[in-house]
Amino acid sequence: MKLSDFDYILPKELIAQTPTNPRDHSRLLLLNKNTWEIEEKKFFEIAQLLGENDVLVLNKTEVINARLKGKREDGEDAEIFLHKQINQNTWDCLVYPWKKLKRGAKVFFEKDDIFLSAEIKELSENGRIVEFSLSGEDFMEAIKIIGETPLPPYIKEKLEDSSRYQTVYGEDSGSVAAPTAWLHFTEELLEKLKKKWVKIEKVLLHVGLGTFKWVEKENIVEHTMHSEFCEIQEDVAKRLNTYKKQGKRIIAVGTTSVRTLESFAQENGELSSGTKETTIFIYPWYHWKFVESIITNFHLPKSTLLMLVSSFAWQENIKKAYQQAIDQQFRFFSFWDAMWIY
Repeated sequence: MKLSDFDYILPKELIAQTPTNPRDHSRLLLLNKNTWEIEEKKFFEIAQLLGENDVLVLNKTEVINARLKGKREDGEDAEIFLHKQINQNTWDCLVYPWKKLKRGAKVFFEKDDIFLSAEIKELSENGRIVEFSLSGEDFMEAIKIIGETPLPPYIKEKLEDSSRYQTVYGEDSGSVAAPTAWLHFTEELLEKLKKKWVKIEKVLLHVGLGTFKWVEKENIVEHTMHSEFCEIQEDVAKRLNTYKKQGKRIIAVGTTSVRTLESFAQENGELSSGTKETTIFIYPWYHWKFVESIITNFHLPKSTLLMLVSSFAWQENIKKAYQQAIDQQFRFFSFWDAMWIY
């Protein structure tokens, strides 16, 4: 398939710059993948549409303050963007200015009595392998103070409350971007769903830059995804397999949950458990194994995420839904209206 098949024109004013308040008052476009029927509701109305036959699968990752701004040894500005953790204090990173930050170069960060140093160890496919040194502090705790929330480049306005780029029940730190479909849920909405006997399960995928890597090949089959860490615990896999056999509907919240489930799904339709690095790339004609419904946001033109939903609901179906969303002035991308494909 061609990359140009996944292009569309989006007016700039529809790229949302600030989150909806409250979270669950964003708009929701419902798309029936079989009948092509399209409806519009408010996100909180999803509580009226789900019931005891439904299973929501969420990504429990948390966004880290991945953007670190410091000084080089010569006193000039430098920036290190944490991309992927290799071990406790070593990360694969993007760096700026990359020409100045070669092997052996050091960058220093300081804020609120926290002192952190970084040394460039070697080149990597994405940028640089960086080793951090910190005395008397936990690294992840330190970057909460020193670092900044890494918002997508299409968001130009400053986010006053960084918690709005976190989910309400995130548990495991490690992502450089939020699983944005999860951002629509409030604690109150989740409690309503539990009272209706909706099952809620959590998997893990630490979102890296690979999810958002630009597709450069016109023949999309030639595109290669960066790897991302994902995990499904054994007890979670057992419950999900049981729900599936009972005929319950498996609803993945966000493309990261989709990619995790499909990465662990076997050809017989059952989930395995464990941890792995996934490079799964889902595009039209993919053989779906486990996911039956998807709650997601609206995705960028020519993106792998748009290809994923086009695979799930057929490309022409998605084009029709996106055009209606544009005509009805929906807010696109991370901040944020949503789409439920069922």
